[in-house]
Amino acid sequence: MDLYETNTHSFIVKIWLEETVEETGRAIWRGYITHVPSGERRPLKDLDDILVFISAYLTQMGVERGKSWRLRRWLRRWKQS
Repeated sequence: MDLYETNTHSFIVKIWLEETVEETGRAIWRGYITHVPSGERRPLKDLDDILVFISAYLTQMGVERGKSWRLRRWLRRWKQS
């Protein structure tokens, strides 16, 4: 296996609109994400969950998320509450 393959991750994301803005005042997305090499699968209750799931694999590869990523995530959660 070459270096490219050891540093590559594939994901399958399936999402659907569960409730529309017209129905509830905001769009509600659901779905799941699967990490192809390991078969690990997680349900998605929010589109931000996609980034959270993938970021765990990026961290394992040595990629560091900056403070701005955490701040944006907090702000999005705060706006929704």
